[in-house]
Amino acid sequence: MIHLKRVWMKDMSEYYTTGKFAKMANVSQRTLRYYDSVGLLKPSFIKENGYRQYDKKDLLRLQKIILLRNLGFSIEEIAPMLSKDNSKEDLLNSLQMQYDLIQNRIDYYQNIKESLSFMMNTIESEGMNWNKVIEVLNLLSKDDEMIESYKNSNNLKVRIQLHDLYSQRKDSWFEWVFKQIDFKQVNTLLEIGCGSGELWKKNHIELRNRQFFLSDSSRGMIEDVSKQLSDDFSFMVFPCENIPFKRDFFDCVIANHVLFYLPDLRKGLQEIVRVLKEKGTFYCTTYGKNHMKEISELVHEFDSDIYLSKSSLYTKFGKENGKQLLSPYFSDVELICYDDKLVIDDAKPLVDYVLSCHGNQNEKLMNRYDEFYVFLNDKIKKDGAITITKEACLFKCKR
Repeated sequence: MIHLKRVWMKDMSEYYTTGKFAKMANVSQRTLRYYDSVGLLKPSFIKENGYRQYDKKDLLRLQKIILLRNLGFSIEEIAPMLSKDNSKEDLLNSLQMQYDLIQNRIDYYQNIKESLSFMMNTIESEGMNWNKVIEVLNLLSKDDEMIESYKNSNNLKVRIQLHDLYSQRKDSWFEWVFKQIDFKQVNTLLEIGCGSGELWKKNHIELRNRQFFLSDSSRGMIEDVSKQLSDDFSFMVFPCENIPFKRDFFDCVIANHVLFYLPDLRKGLQEIVRVLKEKGTFYCTTYGKNHMKEISELVHEFDSDIYLSKSSLYTKFGKENGKQLLSPYFSDVELICYDDKLVIDDAKPLVDYVLSCHGNQNEKLMNRYDEFYVFLNDKIKKDGAITITKEACLFKCKR
């Protein structure tokens, strides 16, 4: 993490007219009116005569909006990334995030620059190299992928954070999953859809003379996790439906909250069985139909048109139907449940969680973030906290 000088603006009380604020920030008043209309940057104060007034906190928010717009994020993507928290810690986290995005973009363009330079030198000495042209095209196509990877990674962190903050169990989900795995006879292991690598960050295991492969369908995820974990792991990019290993290769395969995302679950399970050794173990996790149901109920109470997911993941592969779906592929399927709940006494992490979901909530809430925050905050004040059901589980399957 970069080291920032911890200086905080003590005087936040001075207000600026729209014209003066636009001049200070070097943007047009039309741009400010547009950001106001879509809910990105509301003025901190409006006089009785309707004149809009901005303060220094608004400068920080505007700086982040402009930078993210320049990096290629859409208005809809930026809105949930703008925190309402004005603490020093939040500012530092925001600046660190922006720094990391800029560094990734610098590395991206540096790779393109080096490839173009090599291609020019090759053409001068040897003539046209079409393989190099294809390489540059592949690099250029990664720009959108880089933004998508950041969004997925950031959303995953937000969801994990809510559980870390408010779960009532002492052992976290990842600690519990790790404990279920019998590593004594495991020398070759594959994790499918490793995401940010949370299963391995705090749970340490001796990897000497072992081959542990972490995979994901997202190249950006794998690039990030490979920077954070030991080189003793091997990192690969491929879809679960096409695992590039020979038959009977792995002692153990893990799929943590992955199977319900597969476009072709049947093909994915066939591939897992193919690469798993006889008597090998497959560990996969999922949710039940009641998992986090109170959050969906709260969102629907606020606006019945909002949905947090286009489909109910548990209907594709869940606690209720998991054994039935796994039994044709495995001789023994054992269900192990993780009993827990969330008790949430702060609206902000809950708002962030909702905004990280895969539904239409960002579109529907774009101009109503403050209203939604107040709605949740009132619920918390009334009852002291919001209790959320957790219904997660693990299937332990023997080939």
